[in-house]
Amino acid sequence: MKRLDQSILTNTIRIRPDDSYKGTYGRVTLVGGNQNFGGAIIMASEATVYSGAGLVTTLTHPDNSAALHARLPEAMFADVFMESTPFDSLIQSADVVVIGPGLGEGPESVNLLRNVFHLITPDQTVVIDGSAITILATHSVALPDARLIFTPHQMEWQRLSGIKITDQTEAANQAVRDQLNATVVLKSHRTEIYTANGIYQNPLGTPAQATGGMGDTLAGMIGGFTAQFANTDNAVMAAVYAHSAIAELLAQNQYVVLPTQIIRQLPQFMHQHQAN
Repeated sequence: MKRLDQSILTNTIRIRPDDSYKGTYGRVTLVGGNQNFGGAIIMASEATVYSGAGLVTTLTHPDNSAALHARLPEAMFADVFMESTPFDSLIQSADVVVIGPGLGEGPESVNLLRNVFHLITPDQTVVIDGSAITILATHSVALPDARLIFTPHQMEWQRLSGIKITDQTEAANQAVRDQLNATVVLKSHRTEIYTANGIYQNPLGTPAQATGGMGDTLAGMIGGFTAQFANTDNAVMAAVYAHSAIAELLAQNQYVVLPTQIIRQLPQFMHQHQAN
């Protein structure tokens, strides 16, 4: 297992060319946030915007519209249940789809996941987080043919992979990754990233991150990074590393680090670590 260091940032985060425009930095559609868990999809959406994605659309429950507009006017809102919503085009026009934050596990959520997966095309990247992972573990839902990135914590990975937490070794995890043909970000106090090209460990992280919404924020960052940067593996690893690096900096003076604080620091942090 290789340990990440800050070189993953300068190897990934590119100085923006003068002639670029918002389309240069990718379209991301996020799907999630039921009536009870709107905060999850809002934080994921904020992380996607603040990490630099060019165009961000949030497909969510209508109850989340006012909060999303108030907190993040840069994101476009779409009612996931309204018949007039151009659902198919919002999914298929995206470079990256992030699904799962606050999605819930009820029948409507299961159907929504199936519908989204049915629309995905091979040239897209799909970040699968939270409730979406649990649904995949408990329901018969066919995975799409696309670049897949799973972001489970250890219990979600146990449900999906069938590997008990105590048995989640490098070899066992990589074997399931191979079956899924996906990148797996296995979140823990030392997050591990399983790719087709090797296994990597994030050496950073702090117990100050142990608070709700941290994973939703990471999923949004991964969505934003993979939308912008050509090397998907490097983009995932840079997002994971940046997430923890910012948290460690904040934790020098704070007992707890909020996900929204990490989000607010992203533009400055990325500016400090950009390279040609």
